[in-house]
Amino acid sequence: MRAVLRSFLRPIFIGGIVLRHGLDGLLLDSLRRPALTKLARVLTLGRRFNGSRGQRLREALEQLGPIFVKFGQMLSTRRDLLPPDVADELARLQDNVPPFSSAESARLVEKALGRPLSAVFQQFDADPIASASIAQVHFAVLHDGREVAVKVLRPGMLDVIDDDLAIMRTLAGWVERLWADGKRLKPREVVAEFDKYLHDELDLVREAANAAQLRRNMAGLDLVLVPEMIWDFCTPTVMVMERMKGVPISQLQRLRDAGVDIRKLARDGVTIFFTQVFRDGFFHADMHPGNIQVSLDPLSFGRYIALDFGIIGTLTEVDKDYLAQNFIAFFHRDYKRVAELHIESGWVPANTRVDELEGAIRTVCEPYFDRPLKEISLGQVLLRLFQISRRFNVEIQPQLVLLQKTLLNVEGLGRQLDPDLDLWSTAKPFLERWMHEQIGWRGMLGRLKREAPRYAKLLPELPRLLHHQLAHGDRALRQDLQAILQEQRRTNRTLSAALWLGLGFALGLLVARLVLTLHSQGAL
Repeated sequence: MRAVLRSFLRPIFIGGIVLRHGLDGLLLDSLRRPALTKLARVLTLGRRFNGSRGQRLREALEQLGPIFVKFGQMLSTRRDLLPPDVADELARLQDNVPPFSSAESARLVEKALGRPLSAVFQQFDADPIASASIAQVHFAVLHDGREVAVKVLRPGMLDVIDDDLAIMRTLAGWVERLWADGKRLKPREVVAEFDKYLHDELDLVREAANAAQLRRNMAGLDLVLVPEMIWDFCTPTVMVMERMKGVPISQLQRLRDAGVDIRKLARDGVTIFFTQVFRDGFFHADMHPGNIQVSLDPLSFGRYIALDFGIIGTLTEVDKDYLAQNFIAFFHRDYKRVAELHIESGWVPANTRVDELEGAIRTVCEPYFDRPLKEISLGQVLLRLFQISRRFNVEIQPQLVLLQKTLLNVEGLGRQLDPDLDLWSTAKPFLERWMHEQIGWRGMLGRLKREAPRYAKLLPELPRLLHHQLAHGDRALRQDLQAILQEQRRTNRTLSAALWLGLGFALGLLVARLVLTLHSQGAL
C-alpha cells in the first residue's frame, strides 16, 4: 500500500516543483513548436519567477532530491542537450546530503555483516566522515589493528531510484517524440545509461570489484594508490576497505607546504587518465576533487589516492582505437582525417561531404592549439563541436558520455593544479606510443601472446578436424557442391554442342566454297 501511495504522490510532488519554478514553460519553449510556445505563454500567465532559467532548473533539481541532483550533474556535461547558460548553472550542483543517524548506520552494518559491531570492529566511529546521496562513510579499526573505512548504503534508496527513473524514462520519451533533435540525441538511451550507473552504485560488491580491478591495473604505474578491499566484510549494502590517509587535492597550499611538486602532479593526472582510457579501457569516471587525495606518506609521497569507485567507465577495443586515432589526428591538426573517422564510424551520414565537415572541425579546433591550459576550455571546444553536430546530423554516442564527463573533470583538475599545463603536448607522446604498440611489431606480438593459449589448443587438433571435414563434410555443403558439378556438366555439354555446331557450320561453308571453286574452273 505504501509503494502504491508513493508512486501516486511522487509525480504530484514533482509536478508541484515544476510549476513552482516555471519549468513547464521552459520545456515547452525549447521544443520550438508554435502551438507549444503559445501553450507555454498561457500556462505561465500571471506567474512570476525569480532568477534565470538555469538557476530555476538547478534549484528545482536540488529540491527534488539526490537522484535528480545526480542527473543534473550528468546533464551538465551534455552540452549537446542544453544551452550554455543552463549547462553552466547545472555544473554548480553540489551533492552535499545530510547524513542519516549513527544508530541507523550501526544497525545497517550489523544487519549486513550478520554480527554485532563489537565482533567485527575494535573501534567504530559513530560520526560519518563523509555523506553523499548514495552512501556515507565511517572510520573504524578491525580487531587485527588495521584501520579501515566503512561505506554504508543509504536505506530505502532502491525504491526511490526506481520510482524517479520511471518518471525520467517517460519524460525522455516525450522529448524524443516532440523535440526536433530528440532522436539524434537519444534521450532515452541517456536515461538508460544513467539507470545502469545508478544501480551499479547501489551494489557495493560491484564497487569493491571495480576498485580491485583498478588497483591491479594501476599497480605498475606508481602514480596512484587504490585502497585494498576487505572482502570478508563486503556486502551489497556495506563495504569495508583499507583506510587511505592523504590530503584532499583541493588543499593546494597544504600540499605546497609539504613539498609536493604541483606541476608534476598535474602531468601525472593526465598520464593516469590516458593510461586508464587507452591502455586498459577501464577508467575512474568520477574524478572530481572530492574523490582525489594526495599521499604525504614517505613511501608513497606525491602519489594520487583514488576514492569512490561506484562509477567506472569502460571502452571496447573499437572505441579505444577510434578515439586514439581522433586524438592523434587532432594533435597533428589533420582535420580531414578527423572528418573521415566520423564518417567511417557511422557517426555522420555516409553521404556527408568530407571537405565541409573538415572545414567545420578546423574552425572549432584551430584557435585552441599552442595555448596553455588556462586559455583552453575543453568545455567550450565540446560545445562548439556539438553546435556543428546538428548541422551534420552527428549521432551522439551514449556509451561515451562518461568519457566526456571524465575528460571535463581532468580539465578542471589540471586547471586547478597548473594553469600553464599544455594538455595537448602532455598527452600527444603517450597516445603516439600507444598507437605504435597497437599497430607495430610490439602490438602484433602482444596479440599473438594473448591468443597463444587458444592456438596451442587448436593447432594439434587441426589435422584431425581437417580430415574429418574432408571425409564427413556437411551434407548441405556436399549437396551444394554436387549441384554445382551437375550445373557445370550441363554447361559443358551445351558448350560442346555449340562448339561442334559451329565447327560443322564452318566445315560446311568450307566444302561449299571448295565445290563452287572447282565448278568454276570446270573441274566438275
